[in-house]
Amino acid sequence: MPLAHYGVAIGTFHDFSRDPTHDFGHWYHGHLSLDTPEGVYQAALDVDAPASVGVSYRLVDDLRVADIATVRALANGFHPLASVLSSGALDYVRSPLLRNRLWFEWLSSLTGTVYRTVSKPPPGSPSYGPDLADSLAERLLQLRRKIEGDRWFGGLHPHLRFFPWVSSNGDNALDVLVPYLQASTRIYVFGQRFTTGLGVHDVHLNQGDPLGSQWYATDGIWQDGAVMCERADGRVVVWQIKFNTQSLTTDDSGHPR
Repeated sequence: MPLAHYGVAIGTFHDFSRDPTHDFGHWYHGHLSLDTPEGVYQAALDVDAPASVGVSYRLVDDLRVADIATVRALANGFHPLASVLSSGALDYVRSPLLRNRLWFEWLSSLTGTVYRTVSKPPPGSPSYGPDLADSLAERLLQLRRKIEGDRWFGGLHPHLRFFPWVSSNGDNALDVLVPYLQASTRIYVFGQRFTTGLGVHDVHLNQGDPLGSQWYATDGIWQDGAVMCERADGRVVVWQIKFNTQSLTTDDSGHPR
């Protein structure tokens, strides 16, 4: 069954820490705490995993508060979200605010398909990590930063909107996130609520798991986890995490096509 307690915890920054040790290539987490009227919510963020799984992260940083009007209208605290677009739920594959544009999306699909066709990786292998399109986009973003400083990629040319997936070694994914957490006026953590205590887990892609994996049965659409940070100037960023065994090409049940 899809996630039974999917929703969003909304609050303000309380604290952030990392696992005390980082054995690279093994499970590793960041730990985010939010102040809410219900109390302090905890969220464990998966950012490193064994090489047989692998993790990638992505940052969408050209959004404004108008783009998240539905969830922004909610009070601080936890809110269940129906797995549909109109609820404010997230879907890495289908959410308009997370979609790339123009030829980058086509190139990403093409290069991934060619790689998996030629190499024929076994089911469940980490074959859905950053691809050629991600590498090209990352270089363009680096060039943009040199030219434009802190202005947004969408401001350079709206039709070139692309936010690449980047291989996570654990700390690099958290290093990107922490400055946004600390500068935020409001934080939204999407995922599944704890059944005991105050917290949110599954703060990552929750679809596209390979057949035979222990997570395949919980796949579903419009139930993806992420951390969204709102700033005082009206800017909004979304930090996304996925395991490299998860496909971003899914059917209406959230299973890999």
